[in-house]
Amino acid sequence: MAGPMARDEKERRKDKERRYPVAPGGPSLLAAQTPAAILPPPRHVYRWDLDKTYLKTEFDTFKQLLRSAFEGAEAKQSIPGASALLRELRAGGGARICFISGSPRQMRRVLTKKLKLDGVEFDEFILKPNLRNMLTGRFRAMREQVGYKLPALLAGRAGLPAETRETCFGDDAEADGFIYSLYGDIIAGVVKRRLLEEILERAGTYEDDAQRAVTFAEALPTSEAVSRIFIHLDRRSPTSRFDRYGARLVPVFNYFQAAMVMFEDAQLSAPAVVRVALEMVDRYGYTIDALRNSLQDLLRRGRLRRSTARTLADELTPEKVPQLGALPSARELLITFATRVRQLGDVPSMSIALDQPIDYLAALEADLPRKGKKRTDIAPPIT
Repeated sequence: MAGPMARDEKERRKDKERRYPVAPGGPSLLAAQTPAAILPPPRHVYRWDLDKTYLKTEFDTFKQLLRSAFEGAEAKQSIPGASALLRELRAGGGARICFISGSPRQMRRVLTKKLKLDGVEFDEFILKPNLRNMLTGRFRAMREQVGYKLPALLAGRAGLPAETRETCFGDDAEADGFIYSLYGDIIAGVVKRRLLEEILERAGTYEDDAQRAVTFAEALPTSEAVSRIFIHLDRRSPTSRFDRYGARLVPVFNYFQAAMVMFEDAQLSAPAVVRVALEMVDRYGYTIDALRNSLQDLLRRGRLRRSTARTLADELTPEKVPQLGALPSARELLITFATRVRQLGDVPSMSIALDQPIDYLAALEADLPRKGKKRTDIAPPIT
């Protein structure tokens, strides 16, 4: 039997636990277990928007918005090549996949289920608190993107080593090109506090969101972190609209184009690019000619070196093709594509200014959505 002193000690411990309960999120019984191995920081972070970047989403009308809100995960459609590209990025190792979307938090379950159905793994998933915005009367925040995405991006950067690089994926429906470029230049120390505050004020950002962005920005170490930005041209905006953002930002009509640029950037291997192309052909009906035309478009715009296209074609030899695909017609398809790539003639290319500073105040007026602003700058699709 336990003695009186042992019983008294036991009672004192119970009384202490009653008076000082464990706070939510605080230490728990799990803290007594052997901690898991500390993972090394990611080599590369890939930040993705969701609607119109990964998912085919229409929300220009109230009817389309309702349909998008109530359709199940199985009914949602991903953009051709997006899921294959994300799987390849994850398989490359050392990658962190982060989604940040303007969709409401109430859609988390269906959206994460869709990603799971597509075989896409992710590390971070941020949705907009629109219900809270509505209940607290912050109606402007329900549509405003700079004050939502920029602080979230800067917060996600906190704790990462300066050498960790990032690639951002967005679309031309809202202001992703502007926000991602601003994010990269804040980290690089190009955009200082005074300019950032003026940008946030002109963008209509609420004061508390603006202060969060400024606080995060000043706490981050300076580095050239954002190495590439891809803007999916869902609304077929002319590519020249994004020239003001320099060579770092690449507008793409499809994810085969993004994969080719990432191949040139040494972010993807040749077999990975081929697997992205195979999914687009096999599941979405892309033709070999469409892929070749996509290559020609990148060459014409000066977004890809001709040597990169030839290097990919050289990888698609009869000896190497059987190792790349599992589709019944994969071998013939890839050999045909390689032949078409080798047949590409000289394509005059445009030059993109590399070091020209971005005029963010002018870009703000040009690229941020405005109510009632009609779009007349629509480019034809690549076929």
